[in-house]
Amino acid sequence: MEHLLVITTCPNGACADDIALHLVENQLAACVNQLPGVRSVYQWQGKVHADQEILLFIKTRADAYARLEEAIRARHPYELPEVIALPIVQGSAPYLAWINSLVEKTP
Repeated sequence: MEHLLVITTCPNGACADDIALHLVENQLAACVNQLPGVRSVYQWQGKVHADQEILLFIKTRADAYARLEEAIRARHPYELPEVIALPIVQGSAPYLAWINSLVEKTP
């Protein structure tokens, strides 16, 4: 079973809390870490922006990714939210089993 670390950013605490709670309550993620104070510098619509954001680290299973991405995009205020998934190549077996026990299996 493949596990993922999914990354997204939010413009504020309310957005970060909303997405994190929704993902965990709906068994799309086992855990979401919120890292405040991230400064993002990027180009958008021909202009360079520098914004304070909250970075979310989302732990899930690969078979839940499509539903998780859909949930983020539905709740996110950005027109084009960052949603990047990185494979978890290795991890503590008990921790990965915990993820498996909490993330709903794809029907």
